[in-house]
Amino acid sequence: MGKVDKPFRYEIRLSGSGGQGIILAAIVLAEAAAVYEGREVCQSQAYGPEARGGSSKSEVVVSNRPIDYPKATRPHLLLAMNQAAYDAYHADIRPKGLIVVDESSVSQVLPGRVVAIPFTQIARKELGRDVVANMVALGAVGYFSKVVSQKNLEAALTARTPRGTKDLNLKALRAGIKAAKKVDLAALPAASVPEDEEV
Repeated sequence: MGKVDKPFRYEIRLSGSGGQGIILAAIVLAEAAAVYEGREVCQSQAYGPEARGGSSKSEVVVSNRPIDYPKATRPHLLLAMNQAAYDAYHADIRPKGLIVVDESSVSQVLPGRVVAIPFTQIARKELGRDVVANMVALGAVGYFSKVVSQKNLEAALTARTPRGTKDLNLKALRAGIKAAKKVDLAALPAASVPEDEEV
């Protein structure tokens, strides 16, 4: 008999406000995992009552088995692009989960496994466009989650981006990966988890 892979399920929640490109980032991540990595993937989204400026949330569940429940109930990774998103969802993260926030917009966080990267500031200073902060954040999420390779994330992004924006978006993605690589995850607080707690 061949080797049987251990069941694997990884939940990611991306959150922010309408107009920040949260949904597009989630779609690119989901397509990278499904189309290019060959994993089982469910992607879902929810908007606040306002299309722009209201809340925006999108979830990506990645597995090596058929997915029985498509929503993220206890995310392994939470991306919060503004303070309201952090306030709304930080309590849902699992004990060993990772919270990634846009340091440009999130100033108040509780002690824990939190990484702050100035996504909007990086987009503005390095790329001259605030609008690609979502792609900077996507690069960091892809790097931290380890559910997709950089090559496949770039392939999915290239397939999704409008004509003429490929180079800008790829530069933004790579800037996010570069920023994430500077973070020492081992220096974050360890989570105290009961022995029977799923991680």
